[in-house]
Amino acid sequence: MEDSRRGSSSTPQSRRIMVIADPTRESAAALQYALSHAVLEQDELILFHVENNGGSWKNAFSSFLRLPSSSSSSNTSGSSPGAANFNASTANSASSLASEIGQGEGNFLEQMRRICEVAQPKVPVHTECITMEGIKAAAILLHGEKLGVDVIIIGQRRTISSSLLGSRRPGGSLRGSKGVDTAEYLIENSKCTCVGVQKKGQNGGYVLNTKTHKNFWLLA
Repeated sequence: MEDSRRGSSSTPQSRRIMVIADPTRESAAALQYALSHAVLEQDELILFHVENNGGSWKNAFSSFLRLPSSSSSSNTSGSSPGAANFNASTANSASSLASEIGQGEGNFLEQMRRICEVAQPKVPVHTECITMEGIKAAAILLHGEKLGVDVIIIGQRRTISSSLLGSRRPGGSLRGSKGVDTAEYLIENSKCTCVGVQKKGQNGGYVLNTKTHKNFWLLA
């Protein structure tokens, strides 16, 4: 996978990493990947949500988002070097918080933020929520540039139709594209690195997509 860190010194520079936060299993997978394979201690994490008229989010995460133990978070072939490492107690605490998501009426963004703070207590975590005006992908690109984001991580639902018909053309127009696949468009048109994440079950690893790497398999 692409190593999106800037500079080559022994002390990596800090980055702003944006995770697209939604009350969905795909978003849970994106957050899990970010915490276990992408975020470093010097980075800043932004949970970014675009308000829409989606359905109920209850139970979207409760049986899905499970943070890895220290043994499963070690680097595998193609994983980001120096990514977050978890000790057993931290992983168990974060997993306990993850199980709470969807069980009450609490704000899911705050619940996701709590998981991040338990998993990576040294990483600053911020939440951003905007009301969508127009197409979601365009709103994310605009605000990502305003926030100076270095990496965008988004959960991706792969279907036959999106694979064959999804927007893959760099610079393609969003105007009138009601069926545009948000993840595909961000991957192809974001000025910074964008990673689309699919989780294959609890222990099945991830399928990752960037502009230059398609269907990259990464063990959990």
